[in-house]
Amino acid sequence: MSEHVLVLGTHNQKKRQELEQLLAPLGLSLLTLSDVEDAIEVEETGTTFSENAALKASQQAQNLGMWVMGEDSGISVVALNNEPGVYSARYSDPGATDQRNNEKVLAELGNTPLEKRTAFYTCHMAISDPTGQIRATAEDYCYGRIRFEPSGENGFGYDPLFEIPEYHRTFGELGPSIKKVLSHRSRAIRKITAQIRDLMATGGL
Repeated sequence: MSEHVLVLGTHNQKKRQELEQLLAPLGLSLLTLSDVEDAIEVEETGTTFSENAALKASQQAQNLGMWVMGEDSGISVVALNNEPGVYSARYSDPGATDQRNNEKVLAELGNTPLEKRTAFYTCHMAISDPTGQIRATAEDYCYGRIRFEPSGENGFGYDPLFEIPEYHRTFGELGPSIKKVLSHRSRAIRKITAQIRDLMATGGL
């Protein structure tokens, strides 16, 4: 195991797989909250992706005494005043499932024509040292539009609805190799990678 250990502040194994592929060249050992004892549930009380990512990173890092990456991401639908935004994971109800969230977005959009169904994913990442100090951040986006019905089995969240217009395919249809290049998460990772390298070289990670 590498001596450079970074805890991903999530229990989501699909996110872990996506991030492991993207971070593999750095030689980090990645853990999720499912791999460590005494992880806490951090309340996402922020009103922005950056606030929530920082909360998830710093509170968990202090609790575990380890380096933690907090990530907050979601989808904003322009015709819905950029909702659900930071509430993407719990849009339909507090115990929301991906399916119920997707159904609510479709219901809210109704018959809105395709050219007005523009949407974008946001991903904000924050890395905290074990004292709770944020040492690296990055944010990026992926633009597309919302289909009238879900399509494709890949991905998670709103991926079956989110179409990349240039490909005429949803993230659910495109599969991991294309998503790895285009997604908001992969773009944010590419931005934060240089900062991670610096921290591994000089900052204790």
